[in-house]
Amino acid sequence: MVLLLAAILLPVLGGLLLFVFRPGYTLRTVFVSLVLLAQAALVALLVMTGQGSYYSCGAFIDLLPITFHIDGVGSLFVSLFTAARIIITLFSFRYMSREQGQNRFFGFWLLATGVLTGLSFAGNLLTFYLFYEMMTLSTLPLVFHEMTHEALMAGLKYLLYSIAGAFLALLGVMYLYHYDQALRFVPGGFMGGFAGNPVYLQLIAFVMILGFSCKAGLFPLHGWLPTAHPVAPAPASALLSGCITKCGVLGVIRTVYYVIGPDAIRGSWVQTTWMALALTTVFLGSMMAYREPVTKKRLAYSTVSQLSYILFGLSLLNPAGLSGALLHVVFHMAIKCGLFLCAGAIIFETGRKRVAELRGLGREMPVTCICWAGLALSLTGIPPFAGFVSKWSLAEGALAADIGVFRLLGPAVLLLSALLTAGYLFPLPVRGFFPGAGFQRQGEPAREAAPSMLLPVIILALLALLPGIFTSPLHDVIASITAGLL
Repeated sequence: MVLLLAAILLPVLGGLLLFVFRPGYTLRTVFVSLVLLAQAALVALLVMTGQGSYYSCGAFIDLLPITFHIDGVGSLFVSLFTAARIIITLFSFRYMSREQGQNRFFGFWLLATGVLTGLSFAGNLLTFYLFYEMMTLSTLPLVFHEMTHEALMAGLKYLLYSIAGAFLALLGVMYLYHYDQALRFVPGGFMGGFAGNPVYLQLIAFVMILGFSCKAGLFPLHGWLPTAHPVAPAPASALLSGCITKCGVLGVIRTVYYVIGPDAIRGSWVQTTWMALALTTVFLGSMMAYREPVTKKRLAYSTVSQLSYILFGLSLLNPAGLSGALLHVVFHMAIKCGLFLCAGAIIFETGRKRVAELRGLGREMPVTCICWAGLALSLTGIPPFAGFVSKWSLAEGALAADIGVFRLLGPAVLLLSALLTAGYLFPLPVRGFFPGAGFQRQGEPAREAAPSMLLPVIILALLALLPGIFTSPLHDVIASITAGLL
């Protein structure tokens, strides 16, 4: 219990100290690094030694029990969040050195670290919802960090969409609380047997799926993503795309597979509508990314599309689909964090924010462009890169499911989206290394990013490749998590 509270509270207290003392660059860098490394060590101890443990922290306003539980899915997500934050933070020290309000930025960065840890280890739906709301509030300042009118409007949009999604989820929490005040997470769910009218239960399931999926950019609640990403600093964009959106995915997993139960919605209109919305989002997100000229906004639309790959896998309600979805959670986190950091390095060194401005960049920033190419190959799903493994599992799950027309429509949409992914990601390395005859760069040539920014990009590019070659360890972890859920 002490280790768990320390893992949550240590970064929160560290963030508060940054607000109070406002240290300079060197002291702040050392302090943030030590806090994150110490917190990562605590998380590692919890994951390795605390599997299956329940912890109770009393109740919120006497009736709402605050419970933590260390299980497989929570350990997977908190491990991913922890690794991603450390890598992104290493990049952010140099990137944020030109920004104002650095103590404010890193203060909320540490606050979000503690909140994401509590969210991952939540043991019941009430605790999860409490941290889910705190997650929105702790990350909102990262969106409007630059304090421009555009950034403030983007932050407001992020907040309004988050409130709308959280309100839908809260309706479901209130309904389910009427039948079971504990609402503990149980593999396979437990509400289907005694939650009253099954029609109402299905309606509540759909409302909660839609509410939590707002964070994951499911159509029609996806609008905040392409607005927030372009105005946020690149490290914040990487955090939003790689980690914050996955909180919505985790909310859907907890709701469907740990509370309501997949049997309650399998074969119903809820499953059909969920699959239809997910595939619609996959296609629309890819199309919008293909047409978008601004680099970071293109990546934001790509996130909208790729997250619905995950939601589609979850909606299949079978082992292959669930495994593919969890694999894509892992791979997408590495790939999209890497792409946003590549874009951040380019913006930091050149100031170029549009894809059309990046011709010939491969000659100036070759390592960054090579890493972008590797990440693009993985996200497209080209073997042996990691993205191929998860997308193959998703297609297998669709073909094995009894879902009518979606059995073939699903793989077809995923394949079309993969082609569009290649269309919107490959222009940068292709035009970067092969700008065309007679091309001449105007002005001063760019240079490669500093090692502290380049190393995280290289690490993430390797993570987009190596799991596709050495797949067995990760498959074993996913299999242990999915056992008992279906």
